[in-house]
Amino acid sequence: VQVVESGGGMVQPGGSLTLSCTASGFSVRPYAMNWYRQAPGQERELVAKITLIRGTTTYAESVKGRFTITKDSRKIAAYLQMNELNPADTGVYYCSAETSNEYWGRGVQVTVSS
Repeated sequence: VQVVESGGGMVQPGGSLTLSCTASGFSVRPYAMNWYRQAPGQERELVAKITLIRGTTTYAESVKGRFTITKDSRKIAAYLQMNELNPADTGVYYCSAETSNEYWGRGVQVTVSS
């Protein structure tokens, strides 16, 4: 099983980034994919979740209206469009795919700084 994130980087406050996550090697198709983030010295928090059949989404309050999670139904993939970024959004962003277990990627760094 592999979960791979891409698209991190550095952006100025007010800017945008899109993160991508692809998953492969599953014998059972995951039912949801998630984006988490972890800021330095803080616990990992769930940012956004999407179910892969219905596309039902859930967001952390801190990102509602700014972040959008989408999926690609043709493959096991999820994307996180992040707009109006601010320094509090800085951290390592992790993708996970859920079956009866949760499988994690290695994470990508997002830095919001002027």
